[in-house]
Amino acid sequence: MEAQGHTSSESASTRKEFALERYRYILQQIQVVNENAHRFLAIYQTLATSLVGAGITLFVGYRRWGISASVARDGVIGLLVLVTLVAGFTITLIAVGALAWLDYRNEECDITDEIVGPGFRQRPRLRNISRWYETYVLLFILISIVTLWTLAAVFVLPKIK
Repeated sequence: MEAQGHTSSESASTRKEFALERYRYILQQIQVVNENAHRFLAIYQTLATSLVGAGITLFVGYRRWGISASVARDGVIGLLVLVTLVAGFTITLIAVGALAWLDYRNEECDITDEIVGPGFRQRPRLRNISRWYETYVLLFILISIVTLWTLAAVFVLPKIK
């Protein structure tokens, strides 16, 4: 009888140790997801700036370089398409990161509910999306792409003749 009680306490101790290690891993992953959003934004800003700069350079210099207007127009549109693809990829990575963050937070709550007690950590709510910085990063990217296409359609493309 005593051996069975001893095994049960060892099992509970092992379970708590495992839960603690899993909890540490989850917290580390949440931190990584948060850092990745900043990295993705930095990559987007760098690539978008470079591609828009190339488009402006093409617009300003196509006559001097002897490039036809149709090739210059296609080049500007091609660069805008590339910026849009980069934006789409960045938006996808940030959205997937936000979903991963939700999953990790729910798992964190599961562990704390079991080990510490129910309700120790409040579960994340989608209605709090207005307080997530990812929301504003995604809005920035979307607005910047719409602005680039609008500016190109109104000011740049009509002047390439």
